Amino acid sequence: MEQKPDSSFHKSERLCSKRVIDALFAGGSKSMSAFPLRVVFMPVPVEAPAPPVSVLVSVSKRRFKRAVKRNRVKRQIREAYRKQKHILTSALPTPSGQGLAVAFLWLSDRLYASAEVDDCVKRLLVRISEQLPASPAEHPGNASAL
Repeated sequence: MEQKPDSSFHKSERLCSKRVIDALFAGGSKSMSAFPLRVVFMPVPVEAPAPPVSVLVSVSKRRFKRAVKRNRVKRQIREAYRKQKHILTSALPTPSGQGLAVAFLWLSDRLYASAEVDDCVKRLLVRISEQLPASPAEHPGNASAL
């Protein structure tokens, strides 16, 4: 029997740690854009029961004054990530203790259709998975591989 990839977005997959968020935006992370989204990501150490990828979604109040519009955009991004996250999780080396912290930032000041947001998130996840090292030995700071 073929096993389907997990297409849910649990609360444990959300990036909530202030320390990790500060490190993500302070430097040492990589970013790329596919308008109307920018993604910022960096490798982080992960414990065994925690999910390998933690995600943050941010829509600026400067872009959308009304919370209804901000919430709609965040819901679209979360849904697009939920449907496409298998691209990223399959690219991560499984036995390593390395995970990924990812932040999606909305750049535009207008609303887009869900299909356009899905396509944008998919392109970004594919580009991130291409930049990930193939083996745990290639991760910087992995002393056990030396």
